[in-house]
Amino acid sequence: MIEHRPIITVLAHLTLILGIAIVAFPIWVTFVAASHDAVRMTQVPLPMWPGDQFFVNLNKAMFEGIAGAGGIPVGMMMLNSLVVALMIATGKIVISLLSAFAIVYFKFPFRMGFFWMIFLTLMLPVEVRILPTFEVVANLGMLNSFWGLSIPLIASATATFMFRQVFLTVPDEMLEAARVDGAGPMRFFWDILLPLSRTNIAALFVILFIYGWNQYLWPLLITTDASMFTVVMGIKQMLESAEQTTEWHLIMMTTLLAMLPPVVVVLTMQRMFVKGLTETDK
Repeated sequence: MIEHRPIITVLAHLTLILGIAIVAFPIWVTFVAASHDAVRMTQVPLPMWPGDQFFVNLNKAMFEGIAGAGGIPVGMMMLNSLVVALMIATGKIVISLLSAFAIVYFKFPFRMGFFWMIFLTLMLPVEVRILPTFEVVANLGMLNSFWGLSIPLIASATATFMFRQVFLTVPDEMLEAARVDGAGPMRFFWDILLPLSRTNIAALFVILFIYGWNQYLWPLLITTDASMFTVVMGIKQMLESAEQTTEWHLIMMTTLLAMLPPVVVVLTMQRMFVKGLTETDK
């Protein structure tokens, strides 16, 4: 029996509205700042309502470039971030699917030992192994390249563990039926395991895309060419430009643009994302 208590309902809604306001307020301030000119953003008090320079600032940030970020248009930096995020997310998923498939369905010596070795890499993030990783990337000639930005971040023990758990829920009868029908290992993987894992793949893609999009330390270390800057690096460069007056209106416009791709990915894949995180049976 469900009891309807008006006071509790009102309090719950007020709490939700307050939470939304706290989260949305910085975004609103960013939007307002992106719609004013440089002079207005240096005056006190700061504006709380949109101005009439939004599209002017948008055009300048996207296509003309900002001196504090090396003169590279934000559109190019967003494209760099998009390529890196897609390479990282896709690479992590592909490698994790194949490694989990091998661990679950192939019998070879020290199989579980290799699995736990993969799992132990969770204790060795890029920040811990950054110097040897940089040396390897530099020796391979991958500085200032998309391969150098993405390959060191591709392996994922968490994704491997997640797909291993998913594959363990697949009944052995399905594997036997595939063998009877003459399907080889890769045919079984492609036609049975992948369709059963699609919601988990979608959920993991959202998480990994945002992870790749927000990368800052590794791109900062291996990127010296301004044309390879990611958008997160660009924002930081704008803030630290000592020789230039800080153009807050353009920085806020860049920040607003940087938020859009992750938001679009989350909204587009929201249903499969939630299903992939909550689905327990196949």
